[in-house]
Amino acid sequence: MNIIDYADRDMLAINVAQVVAGQLESVLFSHERASFAVPGGTTPGPIFDALCAATLDWSRVHVMPTDERWVAEDDSRSNARLIRKRLLTSRAEAATLVPFYRAGQTPEAALDEIAESIAPYLPLSVLLLGMGEDMHTASIFAGAPGSAEALDAAAPPLAVVTPETQPETRVTLTAPVLDGALSKHLVIFGASKRAALERALTMPPEEAPVQAVLTDITVHWAE
Repeated sequence: MNIIDYADRDMLAINVAQVVAGQLESVLFSHERASFAVPGGTTPGPIFDALCAATLDWSRVHVMPTDERWVAEDDSRSNARLIRKRLLTSRAEAATLVPFYRAGQTPEAALDEIAESIAPYLPLSVLLLGMGEDMHTASIFAGAPGSAEALDAAAPPLAVVTPETQPETRVTLTAPVLDGALSKHLVIFGASKRAALERALTMPPEEAPVQAVLTDITVHWAE
């Protein structure tokens, strides 16, 4: 794990966008396509705003959420909605979104179909993650139904998780898929999350799910 400290969040967003764009460009230089998994929430928005203007062949980039709340895309809590609004715009409008949500289906019933849709894009070329103060990442929450399965070393690509602290059931990429990304980035803000990350280093993934993805990851931090 490598930690990079930034003077402020604006500098972090610009630098992470530049690094990710460079990594995607490198993948496209030697491969037909690149895959990019991104989180929801408030953290990635400024990074998306900077990244969407990057000059690269976005038509060969396939973007997917690291996890998705089981809500329609027009819902304000939809990660797909955030990705379309903040990332798949400007030059990045040419990229392809690989969504998880399936209208009219339960997440359990849709899981095989979603797994089939993401299979061509694994392993992930580039992964961008966030982390909560409770040390969850993607939608793998300590102790939540489905999280133990998501953390299993032999887990399939996707799992259904039902966090008791959250209003919606989630579909999440599992730990083997997240940890298997060719390039991994974790973005955290504030002293409390920095302290949570340091605690996670001493804990098992069952108690601190982010621990499952920390090998060879680059952590970007700003107050």
